[in-house]
Amino acid sequence: MVAVARPSLEMRAMRREDLSRVSELESASYDFPWSMGIFGDCLKAGHPSWVLCLEGRVIGYGILSVGAAEAHVLNVCIAPDQREQGFGRHLMKRLLDIARWNGAERVFLEVRPSNPNAQALYLSLGFHEIGRRPRYYPAHEGREDAIVMALEFRLP
Repeated sequence: MVAVARPSLEMRAMRREDLSRVSELESASYDFPWSMGIFGDCLKAGHPSWVLCLEGRVIGYGILSVGAAEAHVLNVCIAPDQREQGFGRHLMKRLLDIARWNGAERVFLEVRPSNPNAQALYLSLGFHEIGRRPRYYPAHEGREDAIVMALEFRLP
């Protein structure tokens, strides 16, 4: 039997030196990306901000806001060339663990109606639609609504 090397996957707290790579992934993934300054502000504000590294290279990130027994997924992204390999699921599961460890009883997020892959991932993790935010996201033709989703953690 031949041993197959498994890639090294690590999730760790985002650091200032990660901001240029995070900003690069953001720009490669979204038509209306956050600026590097917004990511820096999230770190300054103390929002739980995490990166997912494959073989030591940042391939994804997630940022939460946590307070009053609730968490909000502010931003989550996987590098375009690393999608559809389970990394988004891995990242989201860890973000949910972090939310729970920080005392959240429920987690909220917004997703574009034009992003069915993300919607499917969130539904498979137990999120459900609770509403819409009209004209929430910038779009090339005006603005796009946001689907608001929530996940309630079950008490033991």
